[in-house]
Formats: sequence, C-alpha cells, structure tokens
Amino acid sequence: MSIPSRARRRGLAALLLAPALGLPTMPAHAIEEPEYEVLRSWPGVELRRYPGYTVAEVVVPGPADEAGNRAFPILAGYIFGKNRGQRSFEMTAPVTQAAAPVKLPMTAPVTQVQADGGFLVQFVLPRGITAASAPEPLDARVKLRDVPPHRVAAIRYSGFWSEANDGEHLQRLQSTLREAGQAWSGEPVVARYNAPFTPWFLRRNEIWLALPGDG
Repeated sequence: MSIPSRARRRGLAALLLAPALGLPTMPAHAIEEPEYEVLRSWPGVELRRYPGYTVAEVVVPGPADEAGNRAFPILAGYIFGKNRGQRSFEMTAPVTQAAAPVKLPMTAPVTQVQADGGFLVQFVLPRGITAASAPEPLDARVKLRDVPPHRVAAIRYSGFWSEANDGEHLQRLQSTLREAGQAWSGEPVVARYNAPFTPWFLRRNEIWLALPGDG
C-alpha cells in the first residue's frame, strides 16, 4: 500500500492562496494542537490515544492535488470570522445581545483523507470548544463534529510534501506495525503542522493509521 497521490498535498498547501483571498496566513508554528497520550513507541513511530476534540470539516471534490486548495478558503473563512458568533440572552425578554463574528485561533494539524464524495479536510478547533458551543458556520458546507476518543499509529518525519516522501514513511509505519503485530484500519491520514514557507528540513509531517477498538 502506498500513499495515494490524493494525499500528498493538502490543506496547508492552500495557505499559499490566503493573501490573495484576503485571509490571514498560518504562523510557522501553530498555537495549539490536540493533547494525546503515547501508549507505546518505536524510533519515529508512536501509538497515541487522543481524548477527543472538535473539528470544522468540509468534503470537497478532487482531484487530490486540488482538494486542499478548495477546502482551505472555506474552512479558513469560518475560523477567521465567517460565523454567527456566540449568542447570549438576558433572563428577561426582550433584551437580547446580537451575535458577533468570532475569530478562532489557528491550530494544527490540518488533515486530509479520502472520503465518500471526495476528500475530507479538517481543521482542529481550539481546546475547550465543542460542536455545541462553537460559533455556527455561515457556510453550510462547513460541518462541526466532535471526534470521539480514538487511537492512532503515527510516524513523524520532516522533508518535502511529496508522494515519494509520504509513501516512504507510510511503508515504514506499516512495516513497524506488522513487526509489532499491531493491526490498523482505514485510509492513511496525512497531517501537516507547518505553513508552506517553513524550510523543508524544519517541517513536521505525520501519517496516521487508525487502530481498531475504542480510544
């Protein structure tokens, strides 16, 4: 099994489009990422348990190399204020406070994986925000979802965002899991943690494989 070309360049590659779209760009290092517990590790590979987090996600059509470009302005628009904001209502009517757009901090990683109908691209929302408490998207294509606790096998590496680099590390991850007798399932998920202008040797890239069972 190799990394399909659909996964080699994803949401963060679309950050190159941000200035032209009038959107802020992601800093070289995101402010926050989901917490996780390392259950077991080998050189460069970890078995992780994520306690759960909330994502803003969108399914976009292919081809793969264009999926991230299609998804980024949609999701970034939501993060940077294209939402209905938070409502607060007084105990007595008719006093109300109108909704105002809310700008959310950018987090990492941004992930992309093949899904029914195209490619599922996700932004992880800041810690403490749930699908119920997050600002309502103005764009109906943006969906909010609470991701339940889950386990993944992850391999971390640097280098260029390329099919060859990703495919090489997917094979290493799968080989490590086979030798350990650890099963996995589903499509590989490519996760990027840096902006495109980050030097290749400083980039943090990961591939995740889902592990069976509850988190």
